[in-house]
Amino acid sequence: MFSKLGAAAFRKDLTNTIALCEALGNPQQKFKSIHIAGTNGKGSTSHMLAAILQQAGYKTGLYTSPHLKDFRERIKINGHFCTEEFVVDFTERIQPLIEQLNPSFFEITVAMAFDYFAQQQVDVAVIEVGLGGRLDSTNIITPELSVITNIGWDHMNMLGDTLDKIAGEKAGIIKPQIPVVIGESLPETHQVFIAKADQEKAPIVFAQEQRYVADWKYEHHLLHVTIATRNNDNRAHYDLDLTGVYQTKNLLTVLEAVQELNMQGWQLSNETVHTALQQVKRTTGLHGRWELLHSSPAIIADVGHNVDGMKQIVQQLELSDYQHLHIIIGMVKDKDVDSVLKVLPHHALYYFTQSHIPRALEATSLQQKAKAYGLEGQCFNNVNLAVQQALQHAHKKDLILICGSVFLVGEVNEIGYSLQKS
Repeated sequence: MFSKLGAAAFRKDLTNTIALCEALGNPQQKFKSIHIAGTNGKGSTSHMLAAILQQAGYKTGLYTSPHLKDFRERIKINGHFCTEEFVVDFTERIQPLIEQLNPSFFEITVAMAFDYFAQQQVDVAVIEVGLGGRLDSTNIITPELSVITNIGWDHMNMLGDTLDKIAGEKAGIIKPQIPVVIGESLPETHQVFIAKADQEKAPIVFAQEQRYVADWKYEHHLLHVTIATRNNDNRAHYDLDLTGVYQTKNLLTVLEAVQELNMQGWQLSNETVHTALQQVKRTTGLHGRWELLHSSPAIIADVGHNVDGMKQIVQQLELSDYQHLHIIIGMVKDKDVDSVLKVLPHHALYYFTQSHIPRALEATSLQQKAKAYGLEGQCFNNVNLAVQQALQHAHKKDLILICGSVFLVGEVNEIGYSLQKS
């Protein structure tokens, strides 16, 4: 399992996924899909689009990874997990193929999702890339639309050690004549996307060139955002229940994706978009994106785990109102830990911990690395002990942040403020 082991579990070709799906009758060809890649934001973007499609009345599949609590979070239709019976039945059906092909956990899971969506006759499925794009197991679909949220530093050992190399891997989801929306681009990546789109004769649009964020504020547990259109400066207002300020970037990407889908004949009205964005968490079951778990003191969970994601979290902290800051952090070994630690605030009290997977960096090792960057704190064997300790030290106006790893956030479950199932 890549989630547990890291690079050792990554398969660098699509052979097994193709073989699995062919044996299942190529279920990925039996429903329409939208394919979403990117270093950060692809999970939020996927859930926003799924919420909009669902609100519009389409039976909507959603495939994402990894999960926080329950494996079935990865495979949903209209916000509901696939059934346990389906998971068991599917695994039993393909057991001979598992023995023959020795596929990875992710390869099996992708085939499972495609089979479920075909069986349940979804109108459309939003498919999130697991890692990269070109060689990701999801990349056997021919979608209605491809979306690449952004490019940043993550998984360099597998995707490349420069931004243009990483962009090249993400651009691998661009298909012949299939429109592609690029969320954020950089000087190093812009031409990579254009070249790939030209090669595939795929219409390409850069979301940042179409709209910009004119204003935003956080109020009444919603992020209120004003978006302006660049060609005429028309303004539109949106209320998001995903309240991290970094969601403003994802919103630009989502709005352009909606525009492209409407041009293809999908019926996604402005009213539908506005309504859906106010209830993404309730509609889709998304958790762990600047999520308030507890008040007085505030406990926030965010799955940010690479340097770009952590910079966005730090920006959010600078905009937040609190008396003292407590940061509970755990990371995995194969991330660029030093780059993350460099951007974290010195004024916080740290609680170093670890998730219970083989990839996890030991809390004591994380503590030692952090000392080099002036970050001080104690070690804890698990995240819930760290939260208990932080609660004992925190005042009502303090902020407790849990971050650094999807797996760490997923283990927050023992003190009554846990992430809930959808």
